[in-house]
Amino acid sequence: MVILDRADGSPQLFSTTFLDVFPVDGASVSTLGDVLGTDIVSTTGPDARTLDELQFDLGEGPCWDAVRLGTPVSEADLNQGGVGRWPAFAAAAVQKGPAVSIFAFPVAVGSLRFGAVDLFTTTRLTLSPHQTRQASAMARVIGRHLLRDAVEQVNEEDAARTSGSSRRTVHQATGMVLAQLQVAPEEALLVIQGRAFALGKPVAEIAVDVVERRLRFRMVDGEIEAVE
Repeated sequence: MVILDRADGSPQLFSTTFLDVFPVDGASVSTLGDVLGTDIVSTTGPDARTLDELQFDLGEGPCWDAVRLGTPVSEADLNQGGVGRWPAFAAAAVQKGPAVSIFAFPVAVGSLRFGAVDLFTTTRLTLSPHQTRQASAMARVIGRHLLRDAVEQVNEEDAARTSGSSRRTVHQATGMVLAQLQVAPEEALLVIQGRAFALGKPVAEIAVDVVERRLRFRMVDGEIEAVE
């Protein structure tokens, strides 16, 4: 499996990597909703961009379903099954582009879902369970990159206002989340930062809630949930 590490996390690589791993003809990465806004982060070409733009304009399609449901979405034939699921999108996609099969995978960190990876083929294709799990894992890696970049921008603004005591609290909270989820320290901190980013609160405030046990995190079926 291809892992997008910190050094390789360029936006363009986010989409092109999928062409190297799966038998697909196009890929795109987009953010959706209020957390990071609605935007196209990366595409492999004009056809992939068109498919995302159609979904944005029409408010329906596999990427919206992937974010809403938090699970992979697949359609082997847009011209048949796709019409029943997304009437406006499927009709427009068939008319404007070469896509036959389409797949979407949620871009998320824990329960915070804020985007999707879309893959399409010009001939009918069904992804295997292994391929679906692999694409889902790659989408989660992308999610960590996107959220980390977003919270780093906010953290730069907050750093000057954060006291030494607040930093110690964040460090303590990170240790507690690490123990709750059995993840690496960097991942534990990102969970706290992501929660703060989604709620529009300072990281230190979320850290206090964790330390004072008003907030904890747990892993359920491979997903991180916040419990208050």
